[in-house]
Amino acid sequence: MDLVWVRQHVRQAAAALGFGLVDQTKLVTAASELARNTLVYGGGGEMETAAVSDGRNKGIRLTFTDHGPGITDIEQALSDGFTSGGGLGMGLGGARRLVHDFAIDSTPGAGTTVTVTSWSTRPPRQREES
Repeated sequence: MDLVWVRQHVRQAAAALGFGLVDQTKLVTAASELARNTLVYGGGGEMETAAVSDGRNKGIRLTFTDHGPGITDIEQALSDGFTSGGGLGMGLGGARRLVHDFAIDSTPGAGTTVTVTSWSTRPPRQREES
């Protein structure tokens, strides 16, 4: 998974769905953190992107999956300041704060899947009548 490609892909997908610049930046930042974790701690993996709708709002769901060592204590991994490497310990918790919905599933020895969803806060464009 190429981190630059992830950032570009997520920004383009968010812009195409009408996300404003601030919402695009939040989602791209979260995606970058999660992709980096997938690469560094999971040994690489995949990201799936899906456009979603709740009937009124458009959103993007990103799913990051790796087959690395997994996370033994998810709550600890989500806490600010925790790091299993040399980083600042803001990755998972920071990503969770930047999106609307966050889910993590990890089994030690079998890998980790993180799914995030962000919803556009920009109202849909009104069609002009001619």
